[in-house]
Amino acid sequence: MALVPYEEGGGWAARQLHSPSATFHFASRTIRLQQDWRRLGVAAVVWDAAVVLCAYLEMEGIDLRDRSVIELGAGTGLLGIVVTLLGTKEPAGVRALYSTCCARVTITDRVAALEFLESNVQANLPAELRPRAVVKELTWGKDLDNFPSGAFDFVLGADIVYLEETFAELLQTLEHLCSEKTVILLSCRIRYERDLKFLKMLRDRFSVYEVHYDSSKDVHIYKAQRSSRKDDF
Repeated sequence: MALVPYEEGGGWAARQLHSPSATFHFASRTIRLQQDWRRLGVAAVVWDAAVVLCAYLEMEGIDLRDRSVIELGAGTGLLGIVVTLLGTKEPAGVRALYSTCCARVTITDRVAALEFLESNVQANLPAELRPRAVVKELTWGKDLDNFPSGAFDFVLGADIVYLEETFAELLQTLEHLCSEKTVILLSCRIRYERDLKFLKMLRDRFSVYEVHYDSSKDVHIYKAQRSSRKDDF
């Protein structure tokens, strides 16, 4: 989720936020998402950072097959849906392989957003892939024992760095979810000085460097790992 100041009813960006739906094309599929700004606010609209991270994962051909992936602050579910689709390997006529070579994706947000998130995920994944994408409540820093420690290959977040009072809980959550082999990918727009403060806090605990910048949308993607080694994906 993210908070972007804008004037009510003004400009293209505002119209996009208030649109009841948004359509995207990733992984050779059309993804149609419901949006509901008035009911759920920032949790129920698609932000540029999510679109840029989806494009980056597809463009770079990052292999997500048979990987365990968790998304934090999923909002509308775009990123988690795209990761599930990209993490699918389907040799012609061999659907049985869905059970062994697809990404295992956990898509999380706070409890108030879960029903909305679940409806988008279910509407945009083929029936055989829905069991591979689990929507689950996660409030950062709370009930972390509900998630296996260090069990994820990738931890993803798009525009989740914006409230300074959540920074400590977000870092605690990242430390719980990550092993030394886990790759964190955070996509964000640097809007405020506090955003840079979070990156400094992250660098105190992880090796962090920028892997992509989309100048057209002013969105940065940062990769972080516990290890000081800059491993390839």
